[in-house]
Amino acid sequence: MSIPKAIFIGSLSLFAVIGGLALFKKKGDAAPKELVGAPTLTVEATEVAPERSQQYLQPVQDEVAEEEMDQVWRLFTKGKQKLPVVETVRYKSRVSWLKGRPAWITDYAAHFSTSRHFIARSLNGKKDYYTQKISPGDQFNILKKDVNFYLVVDLSRCKLWFYALDGATNERHLLKTYKVGLGRFDEDSYSGLLTPKGKFSLGDKVAIYKTGMSGYFQDDEVEMVRVFGTRWIPFSEELSGEGDSPRGYGFHGAPWVFDVGTETYSEDLSTIGSYESDGCIRLAQNDIEELYAIIITKPTVVEIVTDFHDAEIPGDLVEN
Repeated sequence: MSIPKAIFIGSLSLFAVIGGLALFKKKGDAAPKELVGAPTLTVEATEVAPERSQQYLQPVQDEVAEEEMDQVWRLFTKGKQKLPVVETVRYKSRVSWLKGRPAWITDYAAHFSTSRHFIARSLNGKKDYYTQKISPGDQFNILKKDVNFYLVVDLSRCKLWFYALDGATNERHLLKTYKVGLGRFDEDSYSGLLTPKGKFSLGDKVAIYKTGMSGYFQDDEVEMVRVFGTRWIPFSEELSGEGDSPRGYGFHGAPWVFDVGTETYSEDLSTIGSYESDGCIRLAQNDIEELYAIIITKPTVVEIVTDFHDAEIPGDLVEN
């Protein structure tokens, strides 16, 4: 047996052990919930104390976990290397689809179902999602009409795969892989974690947070960046899964920490690649802002699985 395969099987066994321990903790008359997708193991309840099992949750480290891909820049380049899911347009202040006034970036964004953040990054040639200075003749990319997105989250590896799907050709393009933070151990969840398994559509009630902005989280008023970082993308509907409600789950940034001594904020990146959230999927600030700019105007599905190989990803993969 190869070393990566052995590590992978060992990890799934780890999830199964945790699930088994949870069953021992339940009352005898309670209906047990098996950990879906993992082998069934028989263990002694005294091997590991259930309250200590959290410290044993570690992401799988194998070839799949270590593989990295980043083609997101090809969504924004205007040369021959741009991906076929985008097209380049030239800015004109007067357009046939808008009568009576000049067209601005927000008008182009609405007309082409492409976020103004996406257009700004293409215009600026860097990860600047806010500067939107434009003159007649300037060029930028927009997403094609039949494009949508598909995200795969691997619970065992704390990893996200980001795909663009071309509905016109039934092709899919792997855009990027990200390291993510996931929910804590939960004995009552089918996934074994607070993060649910299944397929979910993403909703449109997205949010951008800045320092000083307050809101309510778990009935307490908080500074939102300290919980959600700078972006929030919620789940909307459950398409298939274990019956968990998608309400309250979503993608967001790593929480920010305020240093009283220096009066500065910093990301708590230790929560990325670990199991510490209340069930939401956390990304580093640069990653969540990038994802946000690309997907918020197009239909997007997230599939959450124990192992990447269990995912049912639509379309024919294009090797770029």
